[in-house]
Amino acid sequence: MKNKIALGSIAMDLKRVALGYHRGSYSMAEKFLDEALKRRREVDSSLLKPYLVKLLKDIDKIKKEKKKDKAAEDALLYSTLFQNAI
Repeated sequence: MKNKIALGSIAMDLKRVALGYHRGSYSMAEKFLDEALKRRREVDSSLLKPYLVKLLKDIDKIKKEKKKDKAAEDALLYSTLFQNAI
């Protein structure tokens, strides 16, 4: 149950990241990306399937992405994958 709430929150934060980047509101996107990264600590990785653990680690790649369109696409993809997992 705890993981479902945390993963759902991460999914929503990543969706907001995607919307922020898409609309050109980079500061908003960065704030929600930081929130998603913080929320990773709430997840008990030992209870997750291996692909979800890898996805949680890969969220960092969004922050390092130089192209904002690609960052928005990645955030939306991860958001959808986490949403489908719960």
